[in-house]
Amino acid sequence: MAYTLSLAKLKERLRIRNLLVRQCLAEFLGVFVLMLFTQGSVAQAVTSGETKGNFFTMFLAGALGVILAIYVGGNVSGGHLNPAFSLAMCLLGRFPWAKFPIYSLVQLVSAFCASAVTYALYYDALQNYTGGNLTVTGPKETASIFATYPAPYLSLSNGILDQVLGTWLLMVGISAILDTRNKGVPAGLEPVVVGLLILAIGLSMGVNCGYPMNPARDLGPRLFTYVAGWGPEVFSAGNGWWWVPVVCPLVGAALGTATYQLLVALHHTEDSETAQEVNCAQPEVSARESPAATQMWTSKL
Repeated sequence: MAYTLSLAKLKERLRIRNLLVRQCLAEFLGVFVLMLFTQGSVAQAVTSGETKGNFFTMFLAGALGVILAIYVGGNVSGGHLNPAFSLAMCLLGRFPWAKFPIYSLVQLVSAFCASAVTYALYYDALQNYTGGNLTVTGPKETASIFATYPAPYLSLSNGILDQVLGTWLLMVGISAILDTRNKGVPAGLEPVVVGLLILAIGLSMGVNCGYPMNPARDLGPRLFTYVAGWGPEVFSAGNGWWWVPVVCPLVGAALGTATYQLLVALHHTEDSETAQEVNCAQPEVSARESPAATQMWTSKL
């Protein structure tokens, strides 16, 4: 009994009542979980020479990470995990603009911290694989474990299109998933369907640059690699690629949100109008076609 009372008192003392602080903590933990899954799967594949992982396992782990991350903080912070999604919610008036920079900073810091933990977890594997030489390019590069880099053939303009289009598709899909006036998704299963959407995008659009689609997910780890030994090349590689996965997902998110609103959401009818349209669409049932008439007709036979 005394133990239970002490635990209750401790819980009461530790409980945070400020809503914004609770939201930031939940968002931090969600992004942290997401990054551990994402980076861990890439680290496992890269440091093993792809004998213990490949593109599919990386994409699958990332999708599962998204699912769990949304479940971790969804009912507290909304499970944004991504400044691009936060921006979309602001544009729709569903999220205060004042919280946008705060959420973005929390997501960035969380991604940075998760990168440090991934680095510590795979430190021995990294040293064994690289011989202690941390590089951004070349056959033994390991910077791509943490941040994304373009394929050698990818031009800057094509990379911009890749990120805008990928995030556009992400937001069109999420908008449909969350739209309760459309088909929608059963309550509680939204994270699962979002994870499947992420997996589908990765399997169809992941080869060019690893489909980051998330400014915090890319910039936070890039900053970590800059200070952890990979150096300034993390910002100069790929013709100064670093800004593309930071800026372009924001553009794609805005365009994707606008597209769904303009082509679908704005044209939903009111419930009364929908019922009226359904009734008008129903053909009149003749006396012979009605169940009662059919039963009477059969009895006469």
